[in-house]
Amino acid sequence: MLMTNLEHVETAAQHKEIIENNENVMICAGRMGPMCVPVYAAMEELKEEYPNIKFMDMEFDSPEAHVIRNAPECAGFMGLPFTMYYKNGKVVKATTSIQMKDQIKSILDENLL
Repeated sequence: MLMTNLEHVETAAQHKEIIENNENVMICAGRMGPMCVPVYAAMEELKEEYPNIKFMDMEFDSPEAHVIRNAPECAGFMGLPFTMYYKNGKVVKATTSIQMKDQIKSILDENLL
């Protein structure tokens, strides 16, 4: 389990349930590495600012994370983390590598409001 203050997605079934039952979801699949930790920190701050969005993390190396690792939107991604943004059960944006808080806010404002 990742050592963050975010809710954790632990299974592919839970992932499916979360995106089906929540209008706006951001899930960051990564490790506790230097490219991932800043994304988790930004998400922890932004969850207060965007109460209508469910912010979650998922362990990239878990077999269950295949739902993000193998998603067509992530084809060709090289750097961790892989971050997926869902609206009404559909992927509206996917990013790879480090994202700063302002970059994430722009994506949220454009795709999940």
